[in-house]
Amino acid sequence: MSTPLLAEGGCDCKSVRYRMESAPLFVHCCHCRWCQRESGASFALNALIEADRVTHLGTEPELIDTPSDSGMGQKIARCRRCKVAVWSNYAGSGPIMRFVRVGTLDDPDQFPPDVHIFTASKQPWVVLPSGTPAFDEYYEREALWPASSLERRRTVLPLIEAYQATLRSDG
Repeated sequence: MSTPLLAEGGCDCKSVRYRMESAPLFVHCCHCRWCQRESGASFALNALIEADRVTHLGTEPELIDTPSDSGMGQKIARCRRCKVAVWSNYAGSGPIMRFVRVGTLDDPDQFPPDVHIFTASKQPWVVLPSGTPAFDEYYEREALWPASSLERRRTVLPLIEAYQATLRSDG
C-alpha cells in the first residue's frame, strides 16, 4: 500500500521539489532573533519531520553551514539556482531530522504553528493567536507533542544519538 501524498513543496524556480510523506511531528513558530535574521522576517515557521520521510522530487539542494545561537551551527538546504531555503538540519539532530520551511509548501495553510517559541524576542507588533501555546523560550516536548509524534521521535532517537556521538569523537 502506498503512502498517501500529504504535502509537496519546493523553491521558487521549481528546481528543488520535495514531498513530505507524512504529517510533521510538530510545527514551531520561532521568534528568536537568530531566526529573524536568517529568514529576514519576523519569525521562522518550521515543520519538524524525519529526513527519511522527505522525498526529493527535483535536484538536491545545496547545504550551507550557518552559525546558530547554540554555537553548534546548522545546515540550511537552499536551491542552487534561486537560493530559497527549503529546510534546515540543526546540529542537535543533524541529518536525521528536517525543519521544513512551511512557506515553501505548495499549500502552507495546512500546517499552522503548534507552538510559538522564543516569544520574549518577538517583534512587538506581532500578535500571537489565543489557543496556541506560546513560550518566552523553549518548552517541554512531552507536555505538548501528541503521543504519536513522541513515539516517532523515540524511533529515531538512536540515530540521533549515534550522530551526536560522531560529533563528540570528531571534537
